[in-house]
Amino acid sequence: MEYNCPACIWTSETDSAMSNKGRVNFKKLLSETDFASQTSIEHYAAHLDGMTFRDILELGIAPANAEEKDYGSVRFKGGMGNLIEERYFGYKANSDDRPDFPEAGVELKATCFDLRKDGTKSAGERLVLTMIPYDREVTTDYEKSHLKTKLNTLLLVYYHRDRTIDKYDQRIERAVMVHLPEKDLRIIRSDYKKITTLLQQGRADELSEGMTSYLGACTKGANEKSMWADQHYPFIDPQTGEQTRRKAKKRAFSLKRSFMDYLLHNYVLNAPKPEESILPEDSETETADFDSYVLNLIDQHVGKTDRQIAQHYGLPYTGNKAQWTMLIYRMLGIKNNSAEEFVKAGISVRVARADENGAIKESLSFAPFKFKRIAEESWDESDFHVKLESSRFLWVLFQRKEDGDYHLEKAVFWAMPIEDIEGPAKACWEETKSTIIHGVQLKRHLNSSGKLTVENNLPKISGNPVSHVRPHSSKAAYLFEDGMAVGNLKRDSDELPDGRRMTKQSFWLNSSYIEKILGTR
Repeated sequence: MEYNCPACIWTSETDSAMSNKGRVNFKKLLSETDFASQTSIEHYAAHLDGMTFRDILELGIAPANAEEKDYGSVRFKGGMGNLIEERYFGYKANSDDRPDFPEAGVELKATCFDLRKDGTKSAGERLVLTMIPYDREVTTDYEKSHLKTKLNTLLLVYYHRDRTIDKYDQRIERAVMVHLPEKDLRIIRSDYKKITTLLQQGRADELSEGMTSYLGACTKGANEKSMWADQHYPFIDPQTGEQTRRKAKKRAFSLKRSFMDYLLHNYVLNAPKPEESILPEDSETETADFDSYVLNLIDQHVGKTDRQIAQHYGLPYTGNKAQWTMLIYRMLGIKNNSAEEFVKAGISVRVARADENGAIKESLSFAPFKFKRIAEESWDESDFHVKLESSRFLWVLFQRKEDGDYHLEKAVFWAMPIEDIEGPAKACWEETKSTIIHGVQLKRHLNSSGKLTVENNLPKISGNPVSHVRPHSSKAAYLFEDGMAVGNLKRDSDELPDGRRMTKQSFWLNSSYIEKILGTR
């Protein structure tokens, strides 16, 4: 990553910074800025460091015939990025395919970061670049695309998204010019080709963020009605040859949140990089082959037992699942169980264990959810939907054979198909929301051992082919309507809308669905 910033460690000395800015004639500085020069643009942008959005408004800069806008309104999607464009750089915000500063080839983007509880910074969201065109022909050649001009040089303006204060009082901490390194661009080119190939096949309705690595295809649209569009390319049925034009959700090219988080920490904050790279630094591997490059490294060991693979890498054999994950990274040439490309892409490595008949016992859990949050959110904005849309997995299967040992069977990259997300997974979420709103039924009884058990009416594994809901923790905790309390309520329970509490719950992918993913049965 190349970038031109005088310092890469942010400080909190904003008061003195702003006192110095008070002596700057910004209108004069703007008039002297050469917008055909990246260096000149960067020098002017550097004065943003330490300013709030309210400070920018008070500069009195505006494009000709500027309209009064509430940039902080939830109804105004341009948000703080448009405020910077219009009220600091003085040009009217637009949706042009060209970069914001076309003569210099610079694209301006405002992007936020959040502060975690431990004080560390985390990228707050994906970086939306430009709409994916459904109304015209597209090229699969990234070098000839308008997206390339958007990504050549990025001027990123980072601000702290503090939800406890007014949006206009949120503070900018760093404006930095960024040039993505070639090894990242190789993966982005591959992602672009994958997305545009589906467009040309009339299959934009099958797009999801999870199917690519760094460059995502995120949904765009203010509501369900405005979210859908006709496709320019027809879908041709491979069996009948019949042509149809299927509707698809509007989407935009974006850099994934996981990629933005990596960029924030490793290229802007200049934090130490703990991850190793799967691809050698001097690799010429085109990322159209990145998936096959990874899978080929694993395929070299297919048929071997876990014991044999451990021996191959000089590791003591433990026979547990944790070691299997370690073995996967060793096959990829990674020693610390964290690969740079996987972190950037948000790829989750998952090991599945099947018996001789192909049965997989373990389901896959997601993070515990908040009952009240689900009751208030919509499907498209729900945490579960966002997770399914954006998640990408590397599944590795070990299967027990006649000799009683577990053998490496296969590895596959996988993202949940849209038809499963919008079908059974959505139905599971909707049933969960309805149950929470109308009141979760908690039935207490003692089992044969005299132990208290609690049944509920949240979605069961038998009622949905893809997902179900069950406790995230083995520790039960309840606060019942009559005041009876069980377990550690603070640690292991969450509050229901009616004030009762129950054990924290999660969405799970069914073990039978994982069998389908891996083709074991």
